[in-house]
Amino acid sequence: MTEPEDKPGVFRVTCPGCATVLWIDVATREIIKSEKGRKAKGSLDDLLVKEKKRQEEFDRKFDATFELHQQKHSLAEAKFKRAMEKAEKGEGEEDDSGENNSRP
Repeated sequence: MTEPEDKPGVFRVTCPGCATVLWIDVATREIIKSEKGRKAKGSLDDLLVKEKKRQEEFDRKFDATFELHQQKHSLAEAKFKRAMEKAEKGEGEEDDSGENNSRP
């Protein structure tokens, strides 16, 4: 059996994105054969650089999340202190007229 690339009227197309090779019949406009592209293997140095960047990005996100958590905690603590101070002074118990119902 002859290979598709040997037949007249068949041309070969390579995808620039994934490097898959397709053999297409001009007459029928059908894909006769496809061959998955091979990924280019990177060097160990490239892999280490990529991993270091990924780790730095992870560390940056972790630090930002921790800082946000600290800010929320500080805000909640401040609100809690204000609420406790109001409760100690009795400012939290007002009726509809706006008068303070707590009596010394």
